[in-house]
Amino acid sequence: MMQFEVEQKFLVADTAKLIEHVTQAGGQFAAPIEQVDCYYAHPVRDFARTDEAVRVRSVGEQNCVTYKGPKIDAATKTRREIEVGIASGRDAAQQFGEFLEAVGFRPVAEVRKQRSCARIDCDGVEIELALDEVVGVGTYVELEAMADESQLDERRGAIKALADRLSLTQSERRSYLELLLER
Repeated sequence: MMQFEVEQKFLVADTAKLIEHVTQAGGQFAAPIEQVDCYYAHPVRDFARTDEAVRVRSVGEQNCVTYKGPKIDAATKTRREIEVGIASGRDAAQQFGEFLEAVGFRPVAEVRKQRSCARIDCDGVEIELALDEVVGVGTYVELEAMADESQLDERRGAIKALADRLSLTQSERRSYLELLLER
């Protein structure tokens, strides 16, 4: 079954106030972890035009490769996502990057962030919150839920309801990579 990532991202003007709202809603952010995302360009498709992405993500010693398909609606960042774990360690992430380059992909940019996660149940839907301090970009919070095709509207509604509860108003559809490249 095809899985979709239903996500909405918001600029955070006041981190302390956001944390207070999340706590009042029953969530608690975990200690921050560093994530490093290396993005790659396809050899024959312009991902900027097709709205797709391929990245290698490293979180500590853990690595994965992710494909993100084009966004499928105008309000959120709902898109197909395929994520596959790869071998652990810095060398493994570097070797996988070399593999991608050997088959024609080329590195575009690296996005570094400190991420703190929380979970909140909203109308029976578990939503993951990611509070991100993104180097060179700023502070954002992502609200995300995974869904199959039959759950998309329900997940979008739950994310909108939670955003309203948390007083989040400055929605941002561009990816961190797009924001970084625009600076």
